[in-house]
Amino acid sequence: MLGAGLVEVPPVPYRDPAQAIMAAPEVPEHKRFCSRCGEPVGRGQDGRPGRSDGFCRTCGTGFSFTPKLAAGDVVAAQYEVLGCLAHGGLGWIYLAKDRNVSDRWVVLKGLLDTGDADAMAAALAERQFLARVEHPNIVKIYNFVQHPEPRTGTLVGYIVMEYVGGQSLREMMLARRGPDGRPEPLPLGQAIAYALEGLRALGYLHGLGLLFCDFKPDNVIQSEEQLKLIDLGGVRRADDATSAIYGTVGYQAPEIADDGPSVGSDLYTVGRTLAVLTFDFRGYTAAFATRLPDRDQVPVLARYESYDRLLRRATDPDPDQRFGSAAEMAEQLTGVLREVLASEDGRPRPAVSGLFGPEVRAIGTEVADVAAAGTSAPAAPDALAVVAGLPVPLADGSDPAAGFLAGLSAAAPGEVAALLSHPPVRSPEVSLRLARSYIELADTGRAEAALDDAAASTGGDWRVDWYRAVADLAGGRPASAAFDEVYGLLPGEPAPKLALALAAELERDLPRAARYYEMVWTTDQSYVTAAFGLARVRLALGDRAAAVQALDSVPASSIHYIRAQIAAITARIRGRAAGDLDPAEVRVAGSRLEALGLDAERRERLEAEVLEAALATLRSNGSGRSGANGQADQILGLELTERQLRVGLERTYRALAHLTQNRADRIALVDRANTVRPRTLL
Repeated sequence: MLGAGLVEVPPVPYRDPAQAIMAAPEVPEHKRFCSRCGEPVGRGQDGRPGRSDGFCRTCGTGFSFTPKLAAGDVVAAQYEVLGCLAHGGLGWIYLAKDRNVSDRWVVLKGLLDTGDADAMAAALAERQFLARVEHPNIVKIYNFVQHPEPRTGTLVGYIVMEYVGGQSLREMMLARRGPDGRPEPLPLGQAIAYALEGLRALGYLHGLGLLFCDFKPDNVIQSEEQLKLIDLGGVRRADDATSAIYGTVGYQAPEIADDGPSVGSDLYTVGRTLAVLTFDFRGYTAAFATRLPDRDQVPVLARYESYDRLLRRATDPDPDQRFGSAAEMAEQLTGVLREVLASEDGRPRPAVSGLFGPEVRAIGTEVADVAAAGTSAPAAPDALAVVAGLPVPLADGSDPAAGFLAGLSAAAPGEVAALLSHPPVRSPEVSLRLARSYIELADTGRAEAALDDAAASTGGDWRVDWYRAVADLAGGRPASAAFDEVYGLLPGEPAPKLALALAAELERDLPRAARYYEMVWTTDQSYVTAAFGLARVRLALGDRAAAVQALDSVPASSIHYIRAQIAAITARIRGRAAGDLDPAEVRVAGSRLEALGLDAERRERLEAEVLEAALATLRSNGSGRSGANGQADQILGLELTERQLRVGLERTYRALAHLTQNRADRIALVDRANTVRPRTLL
């Protein structure tokens, strides 16, 4: 599962447990704080080291940072201690062997401070509900035992869990160094793969009514090709309003102190972890403890806008604006991963959306049909054509009217509006479907009223925002800002980016339109609208070569391939002065046309354009050049000479005159044939 089938994550070798034991277990002085008041304790003075055991000078609470178990100790007559592995927020972690189960390696996690009632309560809570946690991405809890503290004889609790030999994400991050010796972020695709695995685990816990509370790089280990959450010390029930809350500054959501943890605060920690893993996030525990840097200050965020938007939604200060579930965040993050990978290697990563249907019809494929009267840049598609072709949000199958609405899928908008004015049952889906039918009828007033009803009954459904943006388009109002809001909510979905590109094009914000068209097309080539839109915008911006490149990228398997090839031919030659025409491009256009196998009328019309361009080029650049065999270059089977081109043009215009049904057009074509024919004595 690691990598979601999209990215190759390097395996981490299994770490020999014996080599993981700390030689001199000690809590660094800068990490020693009172468990009650949070003041520094156990700090050295005047060159003398601080005490690892004592009492807080501020509140008098006792502290102890000394390991309670030593190598050779046997806990509960079953677990033989080999040494300390690490220390964390809740206590020392020991490596041991389970004498009762084939000497398997286990980990004992004890309390950092035996005088801390909250820490003890947290350990007891783990014993009560963590035994039922069974997930491949979460460390397995085997047992909970007690052992007397050597000095006082007080019973100390220990959680017995599986040993996960590998490397934490924090260790990976610290081990990566650039050429200058400074820390280097993890590759973005790899970091996203880790987050997706983490979200699977969190989603499982949330389904059990549990909150993890302390997701961070230190608490996630990769061993070989598997990822696991290893520290369950902060896990608590979602409805627990009394237990102590454990978290880490820089990762913990800002509302925790007032409102306590929630699903939203867990997802916040995933967003913060992604940020720490993927860019040089200095100050994430101080100046940026509750916010992200501006996008233009971070290269990876500037390059990948969808990733930036995902992080900002996941870490929004308002919990209600974050993702609603781990599954929802994972779905959008997977879409962002596809986009990132496609951007890096140019290979599309299409996927079926769980929120939108496919585009209803390709929009703006008329790029090849623009009259050749002095312009090479076709106009943006009509707003109502955009509305009719955009992907449609999927309906909620659990809605009481879902079955009834499914039967209306083929009905015309007017019929739908009439039927839903008195539906058999009123529901959010009825209001949304009614709004859509009114939008298609260009009745934006009634559409807005239906959307108000839907908003009142759904409580923040993003589809209401989507249809409001579509209604703006249908009403001839600027819609890019509204689609931008939907993009912020669904950063992994192609449909909002496609709609945003179309809206920006209609508003003549061409560079922005080009950016989003390219983003969609690079990721998923089932959205052919994006290829034609990109070509249109690039032509309008004067980048003819890039427009041709976009059209040439439409795959041969697409039903729009022929149309794209026709558009690529005309984009090379149409609307250009004779002096600007490149003879090589004209010859390429002719070769492309010969290979298409078009019907007679379309072929003859395109032949006329290509031959006219060839004749204009010949007049501008002189006689045709000779090929390698000493013969003149050819185009469409004709030698590239003025006489041959005129003969070909005359034949083409007479063939078109024969094919046309309009008398005036026939006369004009015959006149054109007579005009271009080569001069003769008769």
